[in-house]
Amino acid sequence: MYPALQQEIDTYRKRTPSSHEAHERAAKRVPLGVGSNYRFYPPHPIFVRDGQGGRIHDLDGNEYLDFNLCYGSLMAGHCHPAVMKAVEERLHLGTLFGMPHGLELELAEEICARFPVEMVRFTNSGGEATMYAIRVARGMTGREKIVKIEGCYHGGHDAVSVSVKAKLELAGDPENPTPVTASLGVLKGTTDQTLVAPFNNLDAMERLFARHQGQIAAVILEPIMMNVAFVMPDAGYLAGLREITSRHGALLIFDEIKTGGKLCWSGASEYFGVKPDMITLGKSIGGGFPLAAFGASREIMDGIVQQKIYHAGTYNTNPVVMAAGIATFRGVLTRDNYSHIDNLSRRMVSGYAGIIKRNGIVAYADGAGANGALMLYDKRVRNYRDWYHVDQDLWHHYWFAMVNRGVLPQPFGWDEQWTLSVAHTEADIERHLEVFDEIAPALAAAQRARIAVGAHSV
Repeated sequence: MYPALQQEIDTYRKRTPSSHEAHERAAKRVPLGVGSNYRFYPPHPIFVRDGQGGRIHDLDGNEYLDFNLCYGSLMAGHCHPAVMKAVEERLHLGTLFGMPHGLELELAEEICARFPVEMVRFTNSGGEATMYAIRVARGMTGREKIVKIEGCYHGGHDAVSVSVKAKLELAGDPENPTPVTASLGVLKGTTDQTLVAPFNNLDAMERLFARHQGQIAAVILEPIMMNVAFVMPDAGYLAGLREITSRHGALLIFDEIKTGGKLCWSGASEYFGVKPDMITLGKSIGGGFPLAAFGASREIMDGIVQQKIYHAGTYNTNPVVMAAGIATFRGVLTRDNYSHIDNLSRRMVSGYAGIIKRNGIVAYADGAGANGALMLYDKRVRNYRDWYHVDQDLWHHYWFAMVNRGVLPQPFGWDEQWTLSVAHTEADIERHLEVFDEIAPALAAAQRARIAVGAHSV
């Protein structure tokens, strides 16, 4: 760890003593002291007191401009008035029935009006949505194998807990990645049924289908990879996947947990002009409540209609959550708000680009819709193997330095990205960029020094 980074971490410790104390207490009863492994990082995570609009406060009263927004779940921002109003009204009518109540139809109509699907089922998390989408794909094709993209994340269930963050010494040939399970406890044999392909490589996908002729049920991927910061598809890549899967009788599943509510009105199918067979939605469609969905044509969803494919859940279509989702679609995910987000995104990315250039940082910024990231690389990242070689110390320097100056630039992790909310203003973006401009000279100096001594090469 180099001195400038150590100084920022020391400052972070001094600013957040209450978070440190809360974390130590929590760790006695809760593994890692947090409710999800991704929320833990040393020396300790920030514990949040409250949030409103585009800002949060920690237990010590420090205020942050929030571009984490719960890992991209809050394009609405914190406590959006339309969402809060709908939830407050619904709370007095009952919070859970385990019976139909009509709101599921209202929300399904909203989704089917925007996305290329005819029927929708709801779940409580993105991981559930991808799990059931894969089950439907297997059930309707009568095939067992699926293909996922190396480095993509689709939740914690076994079928997709493969080659998420595989170490290169285990990952094999970049053109033909070796499937690597992501955790102890993943069912033995999972990697026999989950094949892995590199992003932005149609030839590799063709070879997989040729080797497993007639056995692949579906290809599932993030249309924009957002488990390796922010990686756009090459021109023609998604269209190529559409052609390959159709030719081989497999389904194409767009995991739009991150892009579905935050990219544009109709998600990736509109943005890239490619229609998948199935989509999964989550995160920002709930306005801060646990809501996800999977959808497809009537023909594909018929397996559920005929009760040949099982999908259930006590908390599915919780009326409070449904009310939040309807309010989010009607009051947050509007054309005017997408225009607002696009304007903020252009300013953010161009601002980062200018600061990077002025300071001679070897990096670039990229973004689309509400999401984007600082990419500490000398050329465009196209896949997991490109992303793997980030200078982690330099990224830590960036994150802690931004946080110490009141800007939470994204979730902790060089595989994450910023999220813009409808509550953010142009002034908020300017403040974010001012802070990045303030820390950029130290980042550039640290990067040059590390390259000079071979601590990091680009």
